[in-house]
Amino acid sequence: MDTKQTVRVIENSSMSDIIDEIESIDEPVIFKGACAHWPLVEAGLKSAEDAAQYLLSFYQQTPVTAYYVAPEHKGRVFYNDQVNGFNYQAAQLNLHQVIDKLFTHKDDDFPPSIYMGSTEINQFLPGLADKNSLKLESIKPLTSVWLGNQSRIAAHFDFPQNLACNVVGKRTFTLFPPEQVGNLYIGPMEFAPGGQEISMVDFDAPDFDRYPKYKHALAAAQTAELEPGDVLYVPSMWWHQVSGVEAFNVLITHWWRDTPAYLGRPNNALAMAMLSLRSLPKAQRQAWKAMFNHYIFDHDDDDVSHIPKDAQGMQTKPLDDINARKLRADLINKLKR
Repeated sequence: MDTKQTVRVIENSSMSDIIDEIESIDEPVIFKGACAHWPLVEAGLKSAEDAAQYLLSFYQQTPVTAYYVAPEHKGRVFYNDQVNGFNYQAAQLNLHQVIDKLFTHKDDDFPPSIYMGSTEINQFLPGLADKNSLKLESIKPLTSVWLGNQSRIAAHFDFPQNLACNVVGKRTFTLFPPEQVGNLYIGPMEFAPGGQEISMVDFDAPDFDRYPKYKHALAAAQTAELEPGDVLYVPSMWWHQVSGVEAFNVLITHWWRDTPAYLGRPNNALAMAMLSLRSLPKAQRQAWKAMFNHYIFDHDDDDVSHIPKDAQGMQTKPLDDINARKLRADLINKLKR
């Protein structure tokens, strides 16, 4: 089933335009051709082989993590049938081996999916970022390279924001607002392909008898068809499923968060809530919901001036490093009991 909404496209954006735009929106947007001038994009427009050779010119022989998905899975990176493992094999390989394997299957009608996931650009391909990454000095993102052939990555979310640059080949993103989580049929939280929980729906062949609410997710979805040189902004917490379309695709991502790292990952708070709140009777869960709304989700206009500033502790806004350290130490001590 195709979604009707497409991600908004902005033409002729400068780097300052991109930064200004993402500071004022909380929905995906495509910056058309914003990285089309990069040498890697230009090499890929000549041929996949030219793009591969350009990448390898920066490679320093450090093994990368690569994944192999057998042809019968049609590129779907997923669980095994018992959902106690995965349908792919992972290995540490030389990047030359990965690319050789990709080109070996370049003309196959039903190729295996060969995929190198998030690989930090400066560690594994030093120098590549000089002319092939967005200039985001004020944000200081984690910049990573992804490459592979035809692949299908299930809907998942990332806590950081992302500017994803489609540099070689074509990719399709289907994005869902965070509130669609209940319609995506999320799998086990304990383990998942890539480490981030995923939708169990096969988005190329959805089983609406088994997953009827997925229709509501599709009605709220936005699609982004990315050509070489396009940049997609993926806001924090938006679910996104991704298809690599061609026999050789390369993506460069820029991830960053809006808050200091000392505040930790919100996933940890969710895990703690699963432990201490989820099994409470409904009335008590609703009471704690009111507490969370007051202290966490709806505190923006909350006035804490009735508490002396030096006594505000964990209610200090924004939470500073010292109070964050105290709170973390207190939690660690309590979790040991």
